[in-house]
Amino acid sequence: MTPRLRVRWLGSVPYREAFDLQRALHERSPADHLLLLEHPHVYTLGRNADPSHVLVPPAEVGADLVTTDRGGDVTYHGPGQLVGYPIVSLPEWRAGQRDVVAYVRRLEEVLIDALADLGVAAGREAGYTGVWVGDEKIAAIGVRVARGRTRHGFALNVAPDLAMFGHIVPCGITGRGVTSLARLLGGEAPPMREVVDRVVARFAAAFGHPEVERQDVAWRVRPSDLAAFTRASDAAVGGAAATEAPPAAATPRCGGGGGAHGPSDPPPRRSVTPVRLLGRLAEAGVEVPAQGAGGGRGRAGRPERPEWMRVRADLGPGYREVRRLVRDLKLNTVCEEAGCPNIYECWGVDRTATFMILGDRCTRACGFCLVDTRKPLPPDPEEPARVAEAVATLDLAHAVVTCVTRDDLPDGGASAFAATIAAIRARSPRTRVEVLISDCRGDADAHATVFAAGPDVLNHNLETVARLQRAARPSAGYARSLTVLARAKDAGLVTKSGLIVGMGETEPEVRAAMDDLRAVGVDILTVGQYLRPSEHHLPVVRWWHPDEFAGLRAYGESIGFAHVEAGPLVRSSYHARRGVDAATAEVASA
Repeated sequence: MTPRLRVRWLGSVPYREAFDLQRALHERSPADHLLLLEHPHVYTLGRNADPSHVLVPPAEVGADLVTTDRGGDVTYHGPGQLVGYPIVSLPEWRAGQRDVVAYVRRLEEVLIDALADLGVAAGREAGYTGVWVGDEKIAAIGVRVARGRTRHGFALNVAPDLAMFGHIVPCGITGRGVTSLARLLGGEAPPMREVVDRVVARFAAAFGHPEVERQDVAWRVRPSDLAAFTRASDAAVGGAAATEAPPAAATPRCGGGGGAHGPSDPPPRRSVTPVRLLGRLAEAGVEVPAQGAGGGRGRAGRPERPEWMRVRADLGPGYREVRRLVRDLKLNTVCEEAGCPNIYECWGVDRTATFMILGDRCTRACGFCLVDTRKPLPPDPEEPARVAEAVATLDLAHAVVTCVTRDDLPDGGASAFAATIAAIRARSPRTRVEVLISDCRGDADAHATVFAAGPDVLNHNLETVARLQRAARPSAGYARSLTVLARAKDAGLVTKSGLIVGMGETEPEVRAAMDDLRAVGVDILTVGQYLRPSEHHLPVVRWWHPDEFAGLRAYGESIGFAHVEAGPLVRSSYHARRGVDAATAEVASA
């Protein structure tokens, strides 16, 4: 039987990131995937492209130019165009070969049938690849097949700016035009979501996938729908007063997170979830829980925590010693800045801390994170040496270094990570170093700077499921985070990622995110419960039971993670040493 098809609608993804992501899936995942997305303006040159077919310097029209390894000549991708990248295994044709021509014909069939569903009669044109309406092309196809697996795919013009095709000779074909669904249907195309639905159904049927597992990043909703949702959410919130400080056991994240309030800010005076968060929740289809007091809910409308979420403070000598060292060296730790519930265990028992470099102010405002979002200060050039001194003083076998996100820096802070790794290695050569990095805005060169420094573990958090990415961290991206991890694995590093649950996701969605992380080669996974830092952050939709975390741990182990740390109070750096021990042992035995 043909295996299950994993379909992912990823929204807008830069071409180079999508290229690296599909290559990772091609090389590491045996599953069949269909990635669907849009690209920002880009012209791509295939293996057989004639550079003279690019008629205008792409930068002059706001586009990139990328050379790629698919077949064909030059083409354009941009907003309003549905791009599909199937990564599927083709059956053997003869002597171990695959019938690539038959595969291309089947892709054409998928698009022709989907267009018919949408009211457009399209077909093939003798001697040309792609899908045509009369003498105008509506969909281009360019593929690559290696080891029986496919990459690249198709681009269907739904409602792109057709003028962008005028700056190239599309597919190297002269005397023929380019059209779109919008033009053919009188100026208004069907919503992209409807087009995606049709293409997915036709693809699954044509390639014999009876089971489709689909995850979408949130779709944009109509303003009228959003206004109605906001009114309903405001009524649910009710404006209850809140004068208490944010809870100490907030959800600590880093390497891409931010928050609405820093630890030194005064607590909010009213229990009002910001409209921007309500809008993101509406797009994700999350119903805001009732926020009034009573009914088994905690103060200020917070859902009352179950017993397994309660943490007892232990300010013993071990905790105080680590705290004094952190103060004396003027260091930041995510343990304090994000109010980690495990701080007493890590500082007081394990004598470990997660050092946060590049200051304590983040340039992003994620909906779940407490870290300060005021304008950041310039990086401190002496900070790497102070972190190294703390690691040496504590005599750590395993050190964890993370950061606030610094989109204001040209390399996103990559050079500071490299300097800190080098400083630790100089002072404590036997210490293993784990870094939890931001996405550096997808900059491959910045990632390479960190990778070249040789951390023992490269951690980057996916944070949540595809549907909730825009609600939880609107400045990041699901595909981008998978790409960061894929690139780290390509560099030969042990890779790690983390998820938080309780913001409105379902268990099948969490398992799908775990599948995606494993598909790009992630070795170590953490899964923990979301804790709302303040009333200005995303609400806790539900508490996951310890038994459910045990189920996620078992599932993660069954799909090949070397180590899974899953539990209500688990955070990215919790029992970090155990994870790298397990991953290292697995590599050694492979």
